[in-house]
Amino acid sequence: MKKILTTVALATLLGSTLSADMGRLEMGVGSWQETPSGDMSYTAYGFGGKDTSKEVQDNEAYVWMLIKHPIPIIPNLRVEYSNIKNQGTATGTFENFSVFPGTTSNTTLELTEFDIVPYYNILDNTSWITLDVGIDFKVIQSTYEADNVQLFGFINTPMKYTDEETVVVPLGYVRGRVEIPMTGLGIESDVKYITYDGSTIYDIRAKVDYTFDTGLPLDIGFEVGYRIKNMQLDDTAGGLETDLDFRGVYGGVMFRY
Repeated sequence: MKKILTTVALATLLGSTLSADMGRLEMGVGSWQETPSGDMSYTAYGFGGKDTSKEVQDNEAYVWMLIKHPIPIIPNLRVEYSNIKNQGTATGTFENFSVFPGTTSNTTLELTEFDIVPYYNILDNTSWITLDVGIDFKVIQSTYEADNVQLFGFINTPMKYTDEETVVVPLGYVRGRVEIPMTGLGIESDVKYITYDGSTIYDIRAKVDYTFDTGLPLDIGFEVGYRIKNMQLDDTAGGLETDLDFRGVYGGVMFRY
């Protein structure tokens, strides 16, 4: 009888532990109020051009989702979406177009980003502390437009230049989180970073969130934070240098299951 009770107790404890850590799904959606700054410059073949940010504040939507499972060898997954814009003023000559002498061209750079982050839990809510490490595969879809410029081969004809490109950049990923017991409050920060051959990209966020315990499987919360995204790119062969910075506050709603 004692062995039976012990077996039942152990099975109950194990079942409770597994059910508590079988998995977790979190989602968030909100708006990032970002202000860009910096410039892009081109120098090659004796020509030179510069595109300087107008530093116009913009509100852009973001979405993120976190999926955690109980299989240790397989990484967990975080996916994110964000869209940012930079309006600038260009002068001079670039690789594919030239701004008419004595005039300026209004430009727009739009970056649509999809972050795919496989990660591992180093600490999983241990003493209310979470620590994740992984790799961020950042898919960047860029669209660049410049109006009232001269395209090479179209002499003295004002035209619009458009260029689209998609690249995948791997960045290191670290996320830390502290949950304050008995309050529903959490403090969290994550860093994505890479530097290589004179180019550096980093994306840093810090936030405070509050989760309401609804008593249901799905809890609802709110998050407020600050984000800094910096892109310093040095294409020595192509003659293009980029130093753009996007930063500002963000806020949104969260769902936790």
